[in-house]
Amino acid sequence: MAEINTGGGGHSAKKGQPKKLNLRVDFTPMVDMNMLLLTFFMFCTSLSKPQIMDLVLPVKDEQIINDDEKNKVKDSKAITLLLGKDDKVYYYFGKVDNTKYQDYNSLQEADYSPDGLRAILLERNADAVRQMLELKRQKLRKEINEADFKEQSAKIKDDPDGQVVVIKPTDESTYRNLVDVLDEMQICSIGKYAIVEMSEGDTFLLQNYLTKGVYGSEREIPR
Repeated sequence: MAEINTGGGGHSAKKGQPKKLNLRVDFTPMVDMNMLLLTFFMFCTSLSKPQIMDLVLPVKDEQIINDDEKNKVKDSKAITLLLGKDDKVYYYFGKVDNTKYQDYNSLQEADYSPDGLRAILLERNADAVRQMLELKRQKLRKEINEADFKEQSAKIKDDPDGQVVVIKPTDESTYRNLVDVLDEMQICSIGKYAIVEMSEGDTFLLQNYLTKGVYGSEREIPR
């Protein structure tokens, strides 16, 4: 509320002299209004929920089933990602053999854009992606509940013939790169993936690719 004090106090001003006005603004109502607005938005605005990601941790040695046929992964369904520096990701399909070591072009390069790594994974995991999209449509149409959705999506991602991704960060990659790759696993409906350390062969492949074959010509091929 504003208050104007014309002064004077019963004494008239001199003739021809303008009256002195004292203006005082009371900000108390404005403070009350700000507090009400702040309280309103605190109750009406939904707080952001923390995002979580499921990770599959290694099991104990006694829990591992020594069954070569069971643990064997088809080469056609396996892709290995090498996380390099400058937000680059390098990949190869199947297992490493002498042919891959001798040809530096056996390692391919991509980035974390939608047209990079995501496009590759979506193409290789097209069947699972299509099934997951249909499952999400059923959930939106309320044809299935949350429990059925989780159960059926787990079966899709646990398909024995599904895509398997091995993630190997280098010392020059960043934590952000690893988070981006894990996000792509969820977006591309990859149910089987693992984070492992770089091997001697992986380092050989990467250095040989970066030097266009010079590194491999000067060193012995790993076994």
